[in-house]
Amino acid sequence: MTAPLKIAVAGLGTVGAGVLKVLAEHGALIEQRCGRRIQVTAVSARDRSKDRGVGLSHVRWFEDPVAMAAAPDVDVVVELIGGSDGPAKATVETALEQGRSVVTANKALLANHGPALAHMAEGRGLTLAFEASVAGGIPVIKALREGLAANRVTEVHGILNGTCNYILTEMRTTGREFADVLAEAQALGYAEADPSFDIDGIDAAHKLAILTSVAFGVPVDFQNVYIEGIRHVSAVDLKYAEELGYRIKLLGIARLTRNGVEQRVHPCMVPKDAPIAAVDGVFNAVVAQGDFVDRVWLVGRGAGAGPTASAVVADLVDVARGRSTPTFGVPASQLAALDPSPMEGRQGAYYVRLMVVDRPGVIAEVAAVLRDNNVSMESFLQRGRSPGEAVPVVLTTHDTNEASMQKALAQIAAQAAVLEPPRMIRIEQF
Repeated sequence: MTAPLKIAVAGLGTVGAGVLKVLAEHGALIEQRCGRRIQVTAVSARDRSKDRGVGLSHVRWFEDPVAMAAAPDVDVVVELIGGSDGPAKATVETALEQGRSVVTANKALLANHGPALAHMAEGRGLTLAFEASVAGGIPVIKALREGLAANRVTEVHGILNGTCNYILTEMRTTGREFADVLAEAQALGYAEADPSFDIDGIDAAHKLAILTSVAFGVPVDFQNVYIEGIRHVSAVDLKYAEELGYRIKLLGIARLTRNGVEQRVHPCMVPKDAPIAAVDGVFNAVVAQGDFVDRVWLVGRGAGAGPTASAVVADLVDVARGRSTPTFGVPASQLAALDPSPMEGRQGAYYVRLMVVDRPGVIAEVAAVLRDNNVSMESFLQRGRSPGEAVPVVLTTHDTNEASMQKALAQIAAQAAVLEPPRMIRIEQF
């Protein structure tokens, strides 16, 4: 009989406990599918007394995950600690140095150290697998790296953070403001006590940097991702978006352009009839554009114990079968240099909301600034009149470039009749 695959799990939080549960409940099915048993021989966690819903009396406990990664009788280390450095990084590096393959759900680690870890793994003939690091249970890494291997992928975009998607969905459907819905998301467990990584776009940017590498065969380059979160999106913006025929989503977008590789995370207005506009709540969606396959859609639950554990175990099945592919689709030594396309070169339309004093000539002054910066106005909305008082004014533009738009906004903000910083959201046509 084929010997079991012996794994050590570092981190027994929500996902770690989920992995143990999947292996316990589907052990026979998984053994049938990969031809050998996957056996948990060691775990590392801080609290031994916590009930994780599965029996752990038969496994070795380690206080130190790094020591566990170096222990004998381990074939694969599953890293579920989280964080870009510290114990997570040390655990993965130690495992690879000791000749153990690694399965991880750690997007921050890969976004910051992915190429170096890939070199370590491939140089030793080991696997570094990370399906669970992006979009939870959606098999997007395998789809890009293996399913679309015959294609030249030119674009990847999607909803990569369920917390932000939930908040924007609730704001749109209930009319409540950001702070109120964020508090509800925290109470429901959809948002962390400190939600900054989610709502400021950092989590989505980590995931986008990984997708960019796999899709385009370039090194992970998190430092050159443009990042903008959703704190400034208000209920009135969502209302105006509906009136104009759009929905607001936090998107990650990576494209091959004539100016290089574009990577950006920010709120977008997308047409209401676009499929991605219908992806609501905590769901994620990833869309890839290939030259032979055209557009491929993947939609599902992007987080949580079950979906993420499913992706971790899928990687373990690959290792158990002996199936191996280069970490990011091509050998780490052959990843092509990434030439980042600056955000200032972005071409597209824009939504702008202004709070201005209602007096004659104000709109003409705004229009003149736009004209002088080669920005053409497409539509204009003003509801009601309040002479001498503050009123909201909304406009959309025809396609222009980011640099021109930012210059125009700075000049508009400096006008005496403009009472608040202009609120701008980019419009994307899919």
